[in-house]
Amino acid sequence: MTPPLTSVAELAGLPGPLFLAIGVFDGVHLGHQAVLCRALADAKKSAGTAVGVTFDPHPVRVLRPEQAPRLLTSTPHKLQLIRELGVPNILLIPFDHAFAATAPADFIRALVAAARPLREICVGFEWSFGKGRAGNLALLAELGAELGFDEVGVPAVEVDGEIVSSTLIRRAVEAGNLGHAARLLGREFTILGTVVEGDHLGKTLGFPTANLSAHNEQFPPNGVYAVTARRGAQTLPGVVNIGVRPTVHAAGGERVFEVHLFDFDETIYGEDLEITFRQFLRPEQKFPSLDALRAQITQDAAQARAILSVRG
Repeated sequence: MTPPLTSVAELAGLPGPLFLAIGVFDGVHLGHQAVLCRALADAKKSAGTAVGVTFDPHPVRVLRPEQAPRLLTSTPHKLQLIRELGVPNILLIPFDHAFAATAPADFIRALVAAARPLREICVGFEWSFGKGRAGNLALLAELGAELGFDEVGVPAVEVDGEIVSSTLIRRAVEAGNLGHAARLLGREFTILGTVVEGDHLGKTLGFPTANLSAHNEQFPPNGVYAVTARRGAQTLPGVVNIGVRPTVHAAGGERVFEVHLFDFDETIYGEDLEITFRQFLRPEQKFPSLDALRAQITQDAAQARAILSVRG
């Protein structure tokens, strides 16, 4: 997998003309996909090169950290999803206070100077950028006329009468409305995580689990879910528990994210799994004993197997 570019100057190494799709793209939802795919389609028509341009960390985390949203996708997950759309190149700009102080026109002129040449910039219909968020579509159009590139403001995407946004998706996921979140995302909601070592309680109960250090921050409600896990080219069925495990830990325990993969017995510490939530099974609850917990997990696993078998 080609690593992302990390400076505007590196655009000079890509064959032109360049078609840039610019945005934060948290979640890579249907609205983001419309922007990225427009640049991709226009580049294809002109035998040019499409580039997704995004930022790390989320700009609000730098500018107003107390208001920073819970991320739908970590940066590695976001880059993976953008690549899966077919965008061959990504420019990942480090976002800090120095970059935030860049005047909008200076940022665009730097893109034009680096590209060989710059043909198009695609953004969302309400995109704003640069110092004081003073940059907008009107400025892009003005600079495009001066510097010789086209600006494209991609219209809003509506689903169920609502304009698709990362904020709406966060609310849906938080409320456990994963069906609505999936319609807004254009794909089922997923969490990318790295397998870390846990306390091996699952193995003691006869259901070994992979504990995940999740890359993203927006979780669905605590509970048990039928899931599939993507491990490279493999898709593995399983069941996930999200919660504080009240049967074995006192109130206020650390929230864990653990997956039991069916008929799987490999050591995968340090590997990434992308978990797709297929169906909610039950809320988290406290059981009177480990035997009662084991019996419920047995039922959860059987129910999840049946659901996933029906779904193919």
